[in-house]
Amino acid sequence: MRAPSAETLMRSRYTAYTLDLETYLLNTWHPKTRPASLNLTDFDRHIFWLGLQVKQSKTISEHEATVEFIARFKDNSQHGKAERMHEISQFLRLENTWFYVQALPN
Repeated sequence: MRAPSAETLMRSRYTAYTLDLETYLLNTWHPKTRPASLNLTDFDRHIFWLGLQVKQSKTISEHEATVEFIARFKDNSQHGKAERMHEISQFLRLENTWFYVQALPN
């Protein structure tokens, strides 16, 4: 199923991170910026995701959008300290399918 908006895709990608769904994450990553792998198993064994807050979603054009979000997590390798990741993500739509492109400077 294709995400109807960049924000919907962002939310599904967050969920995919919480479930270690590397294939889904790679398939929803823009081909020009997609890494070969994510190695989530190594990374996520120490991470416990606490929640997602979408701060803002902007449609720039029919084919481009940004989503600003804060993802909260605990890093058990850092004594369970709660942290947050604040990001503005760029999304592009190709052939009616939204893709994550990259994190933008914020």
